[in-house]
Amino acid sequence: MEKITPNIIFNISNDISDEIIKDEALKIMRACFQCGTCTGSCPSGRRTAIRTRQIMREAVLSLDEVLSDEDIWLCSTCYTCYERCPRNIPVTDVIIKIRNLATQRGFIKPAHQKVTQILADTGHGVPLGLKNNSEENQWSKARESYGLSKIPPTTHAHPEAVLDIQKLMKLTNFDKLLKLELQSTNEEK
Repeated sequence: MEKITPNIIFNISNDISDEIIKDEALKIMRACFQCGTCTGSCPSGRRTAIRTRQIMREAVLSLDEVLSDEDIWLCSTCYTCYERCPRNIPVTDVIIKIRNLATQRGFIKPAHQKVTQILADTGHGVPLGLKNNSEENQWSKARESYGLSKIPPTTHAHPEAVLDIQKLMKLTNFDKLLKLELQSTNEEK
């Protein structure tokens, strides 16, 4: 873990940690004593550069850099860190809260922006079914090879449900937050 020295710290405020601990269950985050169990037991850490302990340190210290830290997006939310934490700190929940704050403040990766647009358009993060030119894609072929319908009985089979998803996105201002292009619902017409 990189040693945090005064010349590395760009901006300190209680803003981030205060925002995280608004959730009563996350107040315990300040009890982290940096043992490294979270980083050492992280399955994602075996394949990526995620340093969970550093994320926790930046969050506890309210370092603004935690919001733009690439590592917050590498967590697979498996909760192994929480299960093994000697202080019982819900590390995964802290990371999820940090991701939410990062998104609210404009630190969202372009790939995540694209996935949310796909979600808004189809109701799924990974579209299935047919391509725009009615050609079967690999997922519909795989489903058929297992004896399943080409299109799953979800929003792909019920496109009217996509409008409900978009309505929820509008009601929660999720569409504005991520600058999504949504179809207009029947009630708006």
